[in-house]
Amino acid sequence: MTVENIGSLCARVRENVSRVIVGKTGSIDLLLSALVAGGHVLLEDVPGTGKTVLAKSIAASLDCSFKRIQFTPDLLPSDITGSNMYNQHQNTFEFNRGPVFTNVLLADEINRATPRTQSALLECMEEGQVTVDGDTRILDQPFFVLATQNPVEIQGTFPLPEAQLDRFLMRLNMGYPDAGEALEILGRFIQASPLRELKPVAELSQLNDARQSFSSVYVSAPVREYIVKLTEATRLPSDVSLGVSPRGMLAMLRAGQALAAVSGRSFVLPDDIKRLVTPVFSHRIILRGSVGSRAQKTQELLRDILLKTPAPTEDVSKPQA
Repeated sequence: MTVENIGSLCARVRENVSRVIVGKTGSIDLLLSALVAGGHVLLEDVPGTGKTVLAKSIAASLDCSFKRIQFTPDLLPSDITGSNMYNQHQNTFEFNRGPVFTNVLLADEINRATPRTQSALLECMEEGQVTVDGDTRILDQPFFVLATQNPVEIQGTFPLPEAQLDRFLMRLNMGYPDAGEALEILGRFIQASPLRELKPVAELSQLNDARQSFSSVYVSAPVREYIVKLTEATRLPSDVSLGVSPRGMLAMLRAGQALAAVSGRSFVLPDDIKRLVTPVFSHRIILRGSVGSRAQKTQELLRDILLKTPAPTEDVSKPQA
């Protein structure tokens, strides 16, 4: 699949999702970029901002299977991956597949489950497989995890460890709609539910083709150097305990290629990297001191890094002679 075809595919999905989700085209593009890049997304926002509807709209537009897990403290790892059950009639053990055997998995309020249960998703997200009682089973492709968590309420929650946060390609925040968007939401949902009427605009095989082809997007040497400089700059401030790792740097590279492909462009611009700095880097930085205001402080840190790190000014659309 060519980059132009990827851009056309994502444009159709974006338009279809926009029939349900009012505004938020920027969030939709970033979500599609993560999906094309083969990554996963952590949506960190207050309840009622459309996270579940967004996940369902993406799945419906791409004709993907969709499942949802409500994470609670009593949820077990086997409730996610599945388990072997004894069949008395056959005198054998049979594997009952868990909800991870799907294309789009909504892990709702993931930070409400215990660390043991949270870790059940690690192998699924990183390796695309599940191992139960020594038997490994490959997950359906594509396999895309869209996890949500409430950043305000902390009672009864278990913060995701850094190792699991690093499995998410991006962390996004949808935010509240403005007054105009709120009025449009009321008008759109007053008589019907657009989500129920949503039809697929692409085939699953096309999405898999896009995931195989996006890496052909050209990344010039100046843009690669820009990524390295931004990555190194996250490790320098005195209030940073842990900066972005090489895995985070590679995540930025993949996300940049995917965002360019979603835009129908065959090369990565410095502006693509600037747009991705907060979604890709913010959850990979550990600050010293207070945890409560860490998200806001991290965003301020990244804005400062962007201001102090000069972006490439030469032509980045083709290889230099």
